[in-house]
Parts: sequence; C-alpha cells; structure tokens
Amino acid sequence: MAESSNKKLDAIDKKILENLQKDGRLSLADLSNEVGLSPSPCLRRLRLLEKDGIIARYVAVLDQKKAGLPVSVFVSIKLDRQREDALDKFSKAITRWPEVLECYLMTGPRDYLLRIVVADVAAYEAFLKQKLTRLDAIASIESSFALEQVKYTNVLPLT
Repeated sequence: MAESSNKKLDAIDKKILENLQKDGRLSLADLSNEVGLSPSPCLRRLRLLEKDGIIARYVAVLDQKKAGLPVSVFVSIKLDRQREDALDKFSKAITRWPEVLECYLMTGPRDYLLRIVVADVAAYEAFLKQKLTRLDAIASIESSFALEQVKYTNVLPLT
C-alpha cells in the first residue's frame, strides 16, 4: 500500500472518488460520464489517485450475515504495561487473526478497541480462549456484543 498522501483533492477528484465509493466496478466510460470528463483525462486522474495512495485498493463488500458471520463483538483491551515492545507485540498478533476486522490504539482507560466477527457465541469463546487470552501483557478484556447494526458504511464523506 502506498504511503498516505497530502494531495489536495479538487472537485473532479472528489467526484471520481465519490462515484467509485458507491460502485467500484463502474466502467471508465460510465465514470468519465458521471464526472464530466472524457475517458483519457478521467483515466489519468484515476491512475494518479491510485499512485498517490488515495485509492488504497478495490474490494468487494460482503454481507456479514449472508457470509455466515452474523455476530459482531466489540472488545476493549487494557494492557498491563504500555511499553512500545508490548504494544508492538500485541499489534503483530492481532494482524494475523482474520476474525479481527478492525483494531484501534486508543486514548483513555483502554488501550485497544477491536471489532471481531464470528459465526456465533461459541466461535467467539473459542477465539477468546485460543487466541486473545494467550497474549502476554493483557490486564483485562471487556466484550460487548452488538445487538443490531444501525449504520455501516465505508464511504468517506468527501464533501
């Protein structure tokens, strides 16, 4: 993945990005029509957005429930020490586990916030016992099960 860019996005860049966030499979012809450019300059801008790392990658967004992973668990982790080596060790372990979709280093009383997806409560219990609790330096783990997803988006508000 490219490093983050400080490029200033103009109105056309934002239109390109807004359209691709809604439908990443738009053809170049449809995209250029939506943003009011001919295909060549639209493609040039698109390639620059990719090169600058503003477009990080293209993916298919799956329906979590239909994919057989209906349970979302938000887990707050407190480490017993916040030394750099402990933070690095925790981060490296978390990145290897596919159940962890998001992990944030936090301010406040907890060190990390994770979003974990699993098929059911038993699968979460197995994840907890076989992976999370085996990590060194964890002082406490608090799990909260999501009852309903009220909003989910991966579309950034560019305007």
